[in-house]
Amino acid sequence: MNDIEQQLGEFLANLGIAKDDLGITEKYILIGVLVFIAFLVDYLCRLFLVPVVKKLTMKTQVKWDDYIFNDKMLNNACHLIPAIILSITLPMVLDVDSDAYAVFMKLIEIYLVIVSVKLICTFLTSLYTITSEYEEMKTHPLKGVYQMLKIIVVSIGIIIIIANLIEKSPMSILTGLGASAAILMLVFKDSIMGLVSGVQLSANDMLAPGDWISMPKYSADGIVTEVTLTTVKVRNWDNTIITVPPYALVSDSFQNWRGMQEGDGRRVKRSVSIDMRTIRFCTDEEIEYFIKKGWINKDESAKDKFINLSVFRSFMENYLRNNPDVNKNMTLMVRQLQSSSEGLPIEIYCFTTDKEWIKYEKVQSDIIDYFIAMLPQFGLKVFQRSTGDTSQSQSIAG
Repeated sequence: MNDIEQQLGEFLANLGIAKDDLGITEKYILIGVLVFIAFLVDYLCRLFLVPVVKKLTMKTQVKWDDYIFNDKMLNNACHLIPAIILSITLPMVLDVDSDAYAVFMKLIEIYLVIVSVKLICTFLTSLYTITSEYEEMKTHPLKGVYQMLKIIVVSIGIIIIIANLIEKSPMSILTGLGASAAILMLVFKDSIMGLVSGVQLSANDMLAPGDWISMPKYSADGIVTEVTLTTVKVRNWDNTIITVPPYALVSDSFQNWRGMQEGDGRRVKRSVSIDMRTIRFCTDEEIEYFIKKGWINKDESAKDKFINLSVFRSFMENYLRNNPDVNKNMTLMVRQLQSSSEGLPIEIYCFTTDKEWIKYEKVQSDIIDYFIAMLPQFGLKVFQRSTGDTSQSQSIAG
């Protein structure tokens, strides 16, 4: 640094410019020229050097350098050049013990802190983009962590600027802030709680962008699009956006459908209430009809009396096992639920192979449609409270 100052001093002396011989007007004009040159170098670096660096990074096979050496990162790095040039050349014009030199140096230091903070924040943004590209990191809500790091960097920058203006040590300001910690915690309550909640959500693998969650308390039922320091954005199925505080997801209960999305099937759990007045033993004609259809084994028909509802349940279970849209490797059954004044509920419990919502709903509806349509074949009826048809179900053979 001293060698550079000495060379610049000799250069100015050769031009016939001596620092001691300059008047106030000449000094400020020369300072203006230096400022113009410093920012001109900044502009030329952004105009010529930045494109060269970008071309070099694009030729590499790795991708991380493309994110690190992006336009914002390189431009902010170039903005450091004016501060460096002025801090070197200013002693050539002003006396280092003068008040004007102290003021200009304070301005340069403040400018340097601001640009450095912007540079670090841009680097953190690039780092977040890089980590988001990895599959292992996509499932972690890292955005809130990086936002908190940016807040810390900005806070440190503000403390350094204030310390520089009042000519105090940054540590003394931090000590003073310790006394007002309660006020700071109140001001940054949401940010602090959001950071802690984000860490808990990530550490326990409770939530990640792309998950389908349901939280009726906040009218949230859709896909998580973003997890930040203070909010979790959920795009509902009607395309409305719901924001939920991260700490609410830790303190309250919510349903995450990720297990279903990553599993082998999506559950069908639907029941139809049967009119209990139509449940009875099968007649001989019905048994013959069922044997002909293959719904009853001929060897078993001579042994026991058959109940039409039992035959129907067995028939529906076989239908599900032969349905290509139903996963046979997961739980599959047709069962009775507790009877009530609304009839005897028969529930279908199985899993579809296709988990996509529209296709799942179609498969589920097709199964229930077939269930209801086949009931008259077994002399059964669906229970309905209000119906104009008061006639009893007739047997198939009759």
